[in-house]
Amino acid sequence: MTLKNVKPSLNKITKSLGNVQDSREFLLKNTREIIILCSRSIIAVHKNDIKTGKSNLKKADILLKKYKKKAIGDLRRYIITPEQEFVEAACLIAVVEKKEIPSDKKLGVLPESYVLGLLDCIGELKRMTFDKIRIGEIEEATRIFEIMENLYLQLYTFSMYDKVVKEARRKIDVNRILVDDVRSAITEEKRRTELLKTLQKFEK
Repeated sequence: MTLKNVKPSLNKITKSLGNVQDSREFLLKNTREIIILCSRSIIAVHKNDIKTGKSNLKKADILLKKYKKKAIGDLRRYIITPEQEFVEAACLIAVVEKKEIPSDKKLGVLPESYVLGLLDCIGELKRMTFDKIRIGEIEEATRIFEIMENLYLQLYTFSMYDKVVKEARRKIDVNRILVDDVRSAITEEKRRTELLKTLQKFEK
């Protein structure tokens, strides 16, 4: 018995593992830029600066397409978080612009990235709904809440895939509380508005 086949095999494996490790480090380092761009996009949208929001989203999309070429095989998992942020921002912009939320195919993302991104967007819709209530735009607040609630109902069943889509169940549990909170706030605001209208009638 000799080891003549071992060395060339190990050399080949070493080269392969080295390439995988380099790609992993590359993805971890460079996808942070995508996450930052998506965060800036979301912040801009909340500030009613849709132009900047869409610009940052476009930059993130370009980088995603570029970096995903390195996300082969097991390395795909390193692209989930940036894709998730990308989906969240794209969804928020669609809601604000009163457009259809794009499909996973349209966005070109992994299935788990799409689910997690939509789940995260529910939190942003909550924030936006409260902002609209605060400035007295109850109709717009109601519109956004209805999307938020329907999105939650569509995603609710994905809690059973928690082992496949990491953190799906936890996010769904959190979102249930968010939906209930916003529903209560809108109901209270509508009652307050109706009361004010009634009082104004009596004053006349």
